[in-house]
Amino acid sequence: MTNQKQRAPKPSFTRFNRRSALKLGAGAVAASTLGAPGLLRAQSGPIRIGHLTPMTGFLGTLGGWAVEGAQMAAEEINAAGGINGRMIELMSEDSINPENGATKAQRMLEQDGADFILGEISSATSLAISEVAARNQKLFIAVGPRSDVLRGERCSPYMFCTDIPNTVMVNAVGTALQQQGMVAGKKFFTLTADYVFGHDLLAAAKNFFDANDAELIGDELIATDVTDFSPFILKVRQANPDVVCLNLAGNQVTNFVKQYAEFGLPFPMVGFNLNTADAWAAGIGNLSGTWPTVWLHTLDTPESKAFVERFQAKYDKIPENHSWISYVAMQIAAKGMMETGGAETPALIEYFESGAEFDIMKNRRAHFRAEDHQLIQEAYAFTVKETGSYDDVHDMLDLNATVPAEGTPLEAIYPSTEGLSCKL
Repeated sequence: MTNQKQRAPKPSFTRFNRRSALKLGAGAVAASTLGAPGLLRAQSGPIRIGHLTPMTGFLGTLGGWAVEGAQMAAEEINAAGGINGRMIELMSEDSINPENGATKAQRMLEQDGADFILGEISSATSLAISEVAARNQKLFIAVGPRSDVLRGERCSPYMFCTDIPNTVMVNAVGTALQQQGMVAGKKFFTLTADYVFGHDLLAAAKNFFDANDAELIGDELIATDVTDFSPFILKVRQANPDVVCLNLAGNQVTNFVKQYAEFGLPFPMVGFNLNTADAWAAGIGNLSGTWPTVWLHTLDTPESKAFVERFQAKYDKIPENHSWISYVAMQIAAKGMMETGGAETPALIEYFESGAEFDIMKNRRAHFRAEDHQLIQEAYAFTVKETGSYDDVHDMLDLNATVPAEGTPLEAIYPSTEGLSCKL
């Protein structure tokens, strides 16, 4: 966790006044350039984006996919002429952990000349980077963290989140499980990653169970560096649940499902968090059940198919969901910069809060919600195909219908803004 003493105080003024202040800030910057030739030259030079993401540790594999997606987007943007002729310089580094992530973000903003920060997967590290961005009054596009607290009590005027939050993942899987008759009257046993993301996901899961007549009969908090899950699997066997539900993260999921398959327990497994890289790493015959996703490479839209083809041509592999979300986040940033004429934080914040829509390769366009800076978009659940029906791990996931269904407002699956704890 981050040092609470370093946390930037949230503005006490209203949204109307804050927007006015942002406009004034942008105007002041523009006015100040009249007598500052050096600054004018800097504004006509490259746009520098600090990109932080875990490249080691239990989320390290996911970070590798994120780097590839972000780099591909930057290269395509530059090939198309950049941002009004200005090229993007993407500075990608391993965030490692919250302390290191915060230190690197500070260095990127104060010494390396980054115009803003983009990236991250860990919710804990995202909180640390968010505090640095707020102190420096710079934009932070949080690409991959999913904890609801980043959109709630720990939100920031300078942070915008592009991935789906925990509540949406629970709602996506929960909808599919209800259709399968696997919720009402069922006993669930959960296993949860022991850090801010897992704790938050467990809270969302409990809310869903309580609202849908399901019983949580046990939960185990599991440290992110645990590799031997046998003691926890034995506890599952003793509890005798109807359903085993995973609130794990990164390679925790891969390691657990492999060992769970070896035990041969009869209890069906589902999960409220899974990235496709970890699903593929589980191997054929080990993974089963229903899981959430923000995107899958089999999504049947022309834009998504074209992205998959370009990614395969460049990297000779199928893109993972963090490749997609990092690519999309870069494209959203690029559109913001094109529309506002540069990389100034006040103008970008006002643009993102305006309700501007973004093509993110799905059936419906996405937009940031002004109240909490969450990107509102479609989500999905997927199920694992029966063993023997596929030969390649990339073919083992079957994408379910879009959530929410067509005709239902996108915000239906997101936390309500009524009584929202986020105070921007």
